[in-house]
Parts: sequence; C-alpha cells; structure tokens
Amino acid sequence: MNRYQIQKLIMGAVSGALKILVCLFFAFPFYWMIATSFKTYTESILYPPTLWPQNFTLEGYRTVFEGLDIGMYLKNSVIIILCIVAIQIVVMVPAAYAFARYDFKGNALLFGIVTVAFMVPSQVTFVSIYIMFSNLGLMRTLLPQILPFGANAFGIFLLRQTFKQVPDELIESARLDNASEWRIMTHLMIPMAKPTFVTVALLSFISHWNAYFWPLVITTTEQVKPFTLAIEKLKDLDYGIVWPTIMAGNVILVLPVLLLFLFCSKRIISAMAYRGVK
Repeated sequence: MNRYQIQKLIMGAVSGALKILVCLFFAFPFYWMIATSFKTYTESILYPPTLWPQNFTLEGYRTVFEGLDIGMYLKNSVIIILCIVAIQIVVMVPAAYAFARYDFKGNALLFGIVTVAFMVPSQVTFVSIYIMFSNLGLMRTLLPQILPFGANAFGIFLLRQTFKQVPDELIESARLDNASEWRIMTHLMIPMAKPTFVTVALLSFISHWNAYFWPLVITTTEQVKPFTLAIEKLKDLDYGIVWPTIMAGNVILVLPVLLLFLFCSKRIISAMAYRGVK
C-alpha cells in the first residue's frame, strides 16, 4: 500500500467519523426526548440519568391526552397551516411568474423589495399588526394567525428562480399554439416546478407548525390557540415540571414534521440542487 492509498484511507476514516459524530449530535436530542417520554417521573430525575427507560410507561402520553383538548389544538394548527399554504400558493405563482418572465419597469426594484422582506423578522411588525386586527375585532378568530403570512417572500424568490430555468423555447412554442398566459402558467410552469412547490410548502408547514412567538402575542382565547401553545400548559397539569409529560407532548408536536421530511426529503434536495440567482 503506497503513501497515497494510506492517506486516502485515513481521510476516509476521519470523514466517516465526523459524519457519525454530526449525526449523533443532531439525533441524540430527539432520542432523549422520545426515551424520556416513556419514563416514569422518578426515573426522569435520576442522576446519573438512564439512557433507556427501565420502567416503560405511557403515563406521560395519557396525561397529555387527558389533560389537554388535543383535538381542538390540532384542528386549529391544521386549519391555520392549510389556509396559509393555500393563500401563499395563490400569491406566489403569479408574482414569481411575473418577476421571471416579464421585463416590466421596476421589476428589479420590486424584486429587491421582496428579497429584503424575507429578512425582516416578524417581531418588527407585530405591534402594528396586533393593533390592526384588534381594531377590526378579529382577535377571537384564526385570521390574525393566517392573513399576515399570506405572502411568502422566500417562496416567491425560490419559485422565480425555478421559472427562470424553464427554456424560452417551450414558452414560445406554447404561445405559438395560442396558449394564454394563464394556461402557460398552470399547465407548463407549475408542473415543472413541483419539487419547488413541495419544498416551499414543507418549509412553510414547519415554520408555522412550530410557531410560538406570534400565536402567543396574537391569541387572546383558548379556542384559537395552536398546538405549540398547548405544550406550554403541560407544566401546569401536574403542578410542576414533569419531564415525561412535557416530552410526550413534544413528541406529538415533532412527529408530523419528521414524517413529512422523511417522505419529502428527495423533493427538497431536487428543488435545492440548483436555484442560482439570475
């Protein structure tokens, strides 16, 4: 074995070890959350802690389902997310198509404003939006958690880059066949951008499913709160912090995101493979 082969072998071993270390670094918190959710309270506060439940129990999950109106909170979260994604698609598609395929006056300026918009944190605008919805008398509805997110600046940016990659020849051929702009957009551009749509929808789902700050600020009644705010109430169910109960609630919260990512990861990679700025 020559020097080059030895060096290559060492580099491969180091690279593999680093990959395993990174995987463990990100996977261990999820493992700890799941393992703790099946422990008894006594075992969850032992020191040194146990890596695996010694007395397997579903008490934490029972407390979550009996102590919270899970159906109401989950229903609110699902309605909020479905409405946000639907509105975003209706807004994103024509906006991205216009930015990608029309050379109108002010195109660069308006697109620059869009790119700046997704860098502005929601904390900057929440006071004015709160006052607006309060004056409209909508605080006891789900609308304050939906309407402010109807336009997804990052989604417009990503979709614009996808539409720009569609060959001009395809669009010109469609126009020669007397296809309207609406037909080109719906029958040509959208089908070719499916991976991007899945990516934007998934990222939007994760963002709003895990949202905490905005619902905390904007909701005033229990009937419109999403599931993330229900997790906060778990510490009050057992008159203190009971880790198995809290971890069980977090497992229920995280599970849909993990399942979606497992099923859609290939489409995300496909959408992110090339989206250069043009």
